[in-house]
Amino acid sequence: MTDDLPDLPAAADLRASDADRERVSEQLRDALAEGRLDMEEFEERLDATYKARTYGELAPITRDLPGAGAVAPPEVVPPPSVSLVKRPAVDASWPERIVGGEGTSTWGVAVMSGFERKGHWTVPKRFDCFAFWGGGELDLRDAYFAEREVTINCVAIMGGINVVVPPGVEVVVRGIGVMGGFDHSEEGVPGDPGAPRVIITGFAFWGGVGVERKVPKAERQRLKEERRQERLERREARRELHASHRDQVHGMRRERERERERRRGRGGER
Repeated sequence: MTDDLPDLPAAADLRASDADRERVSEQLRDALAEGRLDMEEFEERLDATYKARTYGELAPITRDLPGAGAVAPPEVVPPPSVSLVKRPAVDASWPERIVGGEGTSTWGVAVMSGFERKGHWTVPKRFDCFAFWGGGELDLRDAYFAEREVTINCVAIMGGINVVVPPGVEVVVRGIGVMGGFDHSEEGVPGDPGAPRVIITGFAFWGGVGVERKVPKAERQRLKEERRQERLERREARRELHASHRDQVHGMRRERERERERRRGRGGER
């Protein structure tokens, strides 16, 4: 049973947060104020703190200072035993995409050429396609469906046909290959409630029928934009944190200089 579980990351390999780096920098500032570190050591360790990405990189920075271990990795919690497979979110639009009717197109042929069906088209109850010394692509990511269950019959003779389905669609492959083959990699993935079921049948001779599962382009662009925005926000937060620490370091340096001047002044008076 445990063999099916993924390896848990070592505690030292866990990613540290900005709050963890802030606690280390506070500890370094205290050590500087108490005279445990000189300014050069302080700046070197502070720079290493900002560059640290994991708890394993943070721990050595304050190991020889009082209060070491204040920044510790959280307890590694095993993943839930219910499911270790990430499932796509339920698409609320599935009922709206099963529209009935005859379908926009019912067949496709590629003889030493190619064909494709993509975008907002309606997949009929049965779609027949043929490729001879050519290729075809059926992209169902933005498609509508005439029925809850549709069949795509593919015949590939020294050619290839590729079927692209979105997450949440159940795929069943029943094709036969002779010196060719059908892709079964997406078969067996449970479909979302209300999502279509796509049955791929046919025959491949010196050719192949592939099946891919891809996120729709609009969703992929949205996720890409979200990741970009998150990177910008993290970069801005780090920039502000660095600026704040630089101001604090310069302030402490000026205060130490003023303290030295006062000490020299008191020595001169005597």
